[in-house]
Amino acid sequence: MHPERPGAADELPAVAGRLRQQRRRAGLTLEAAAAMAGLSPAHLSRLETGHRQPSLPMLLGLARTYGTTVSGLLGETGAAPDPVVRAGRVPARETGGWSYRRAGVPGRAMQALRVHVPHGGGQGDLVRVHPGEEWLYVLRGRLRLFLGRSEHLLDEGDSAHFDSLTPHRIGAATPAGAELLFVHTLTQSPTTGMCLGGDAPPHGNAPPGRTPHNET
Repeated sequence: MHPERPGAADELPAVAGRLRQQRRRAGLTLEAAAAMAGLSPAHLSRLETGHRQPSLPMLLGLARTYGTTVSGLLGETGAAPDPVVRAGRVPARETGGWSYRRAGVPGRAMQALRVHVPHGGGQGDLVRVHPGEEWLYVLRGRLRLFLGRSEHLLDEGDSAHFDSLTPHRIGAATPAGAELLFVHTLTQSPTTGMCLGGDAPPHGNAPPGRTPHNET
């Protein structure tokens, strides 16, 4: 399938060349890279020769596979962001009793947030399912984590790392709520704006009633 967007055809050869270059730099065969990125070797070959246009999720998967960023694959050379996030300089975003504070640099494939989960905050029955991975670490209080049919109680210092395609939901198990450090991988979603520096809440833990693609 050829791209329909005007001018996209002219951009494909450059992107294709960078995909091939990054794979070779990573020391991966076409078959190995395709398996790691969840693609068929034939599809990856078409991406590398410019016969197919990669989607954002594909670029994200290939960037992780090659140890680079989507911006790197696209050849964007913007100024490197400050790698340090100072406490108190990032305002908290609050909605529905939940509080989100960015703990990582915007625009990266992984995004980190410091999240306060209120007790009985209205998300007790809200289940999320979406591509990517999530990792969380309980800083304070006790957290109730539901993964598929399993329920886990996480105390301070406990952590969890799981595939976001597993149906999941979280809630505070202590009256004062729970505070956690939350890291997730971004995929294309209209609610990733806050993690990228916009105003929308993060897609990994969206507020009640605002969950795209039936996410958490």
